[in-house]
Amino acid sequence: MTVRSGPADAGDHEYRWALPSVLLGDGGDGRPVRRSTRDWIVDTLMFVLACLVALLTVEEMRGQPEPLLAVEQVTGVLSCAAVWLRRRWPVALAVVTTVASTYLELVGGAALVGLFTVAVHRPFRVSGPVALLNLATLVPFVLLRPDNTLGGPMPAMALGAAILLAVFAWGIVVRARRQLVWSLRQRALTAAGEARRLERERIAREMHDVLAHRLSMLSLHAGALEFRPDAPVEEIARAAGAIRANAHLALRDLREVIGVLRHTGSAADAAGDEDETVPDRPQPTLADVPALVEECRQAGMDVRLDLDVPSAAPDGPGVEIAPAAPDGLGVEIAPAAPDGLGVEVAPAAPDGLGRNAYRIVQEALTNARKHAQGAPVTVTVSGAPGTGLSVEVRNPLAVRQGARVPGAGAGLIGLTERAELAGGSLGHGPTAEGDFLVRAWLPWPADRDEEER
Repeated sequence: MTVRSGPADAGDHEYRWALPSVLLGDGGDGRPVRRSTRDWIVDTLMFVLACLVALLTVEEMRGQPEPLLAVEQVTGVLSCAAVWLRRRWPVALAVVTTVASTYLELVGGAALVGLFTVAVHRPFRVSGPVALLNLATLVPFVLLRPDNTLGGPMPAMALGAAILLAVFAWGIVVRARRQLVWSLRQRALTAAGEARRLERERIAREMHDVLAHRLSMLSLHAGALEFRPDAPVEEIARAAGAIRANAHLALRDLREVIGVLRHTGSAADAAGDEDETVPDRPQPTLADVPALVEECRQAGMDVRLDLDVPSAAPDGPGVEIAPAAPDGLGVEIAPAAPDGLGVEVAPAAPDGLGRNAYRIVQEALTNARKHAQGAPVTVTVSGAPGTGLSVEVRNPLAVRQGARVPGAGAGLIGLTERAELAGGSLGHGPTAEGDFLVRAWLPWPADRDEEER
C-alpha cells in the first residue's frame, strides 16, 4: 500500500511540513492507495537502477576486510529492497540511505533513488535540506573511501556533486511538470463547474420568465371564471381551454428544466464529459412577439403593439398590431404590402437579440397582469441594425385592482441581468405621467460579421 503526495501539498499549513508524520511518513493524511500499473513499472525501474548502481561498485570492494564486506552486502540488499517503500516513506528512505552512504558504497544507488523520490513527492523546503545532506556526505565518503582512478579527492567530489545535483534537478522538473498538469486539470474542472453554474442560472432565468407567464395566465383565466360564474357557456369553455393549454405548456417547460438539471448533475457530467448536451427546443424570437401579444389579448388584456423593425423582406415596412376588436378576436396588421399581400411578421433581428426582446416583453406583460389588471398596456419595439433595439412596455398605475397574483419580485431583476449580459441596459419604474414603464435597450450589430465577432 502506498500514498501519493500531490501538488496540493503546496497549500498545506506553513509549519505542517515539520511534523514527523510528514517528514518521515506518508504526508500525515493516512490515506494509502494501491499502486497503479504505471507505479509498479516505475518502482521496478527504480529498484533495478539501485541494484545496477550497487553491482557497479562490487568490483571496487575487492580486497576489503571480510566484516566490512559482509556489512556492505547486507546493507546493500536491504537498501535496494527498501526502494519499494519509497512512496510511503520517501524522506525516511532518503535520510537513512544518505547517512549510510557516508561510508558504505553499495547503498549509493538507493540513496540516489531516495533523493529523486523526495524531490518529486515533497516541496523544496523538505527536499532542499535532504539534497544538502547528500552533498555534505560527499566529503567524508571521499576522504574515507578514496578513489585513485579519478585523480584525487577534488575531482571525485566534483563528479559526485554533479551526479547528485542532476538527480535532484530531474526530480524537481518532474514535480514541477506534475504540478502544472494538476493545476491545468483543476482549472479545467473549475471552468466546467463555472459553466454548469452559469447554465443553471440561465435555465432558472428562462424558467422564471416562461413559468411566470404561464402561471399568471392560469391565474387570470381562473379569476375570470371565479368572478363571472354566470358567463356564457362558450366563454367558460374558452377560458377552460386556455387554462388547460397553459397548464400543459407549463408542465412541458418544467419537465425540460428538470431534465436539464438532472443531466448537469449526472455521473457523466461529474466525470468531465463535456460532449454530451441536452438539445434545447426552438427558442422564441422577435417574430413571436405578435403571437405573445395575441395570446395575452385572448386572455382579456388590452394590449397594443407597435413593432417598428426591419423585416426579413428587403423593403419590408414596419408592423403595427392594433387593439383587438370588442370580441377579442383577430389581429389587425397594418399597413399592407404594395402588392396587396399581408405583411409577414418576420423581423430580421438576430436570434439572440430577438429572444432577449421577447423575454423582456413577456415578463413586462406578466408584471402588468399581476399588478395592473385591466389596465391598457402599450408595447413598443423599434430599432435597426447599428442603432440598437429599444423595447418599452407602459401601463397606467392607477387602475382597479382585483385579486393580485403573488410574486417574488425577481422578474425585473432577472430582466436587468439579461439585458446587461447582452451588452444593453434596462430601467423600470413610475413616470411623471402616472404610468409604470419598463424600458430596455439592446445592441444590434450593423452586420452579421460584427455580430459574430
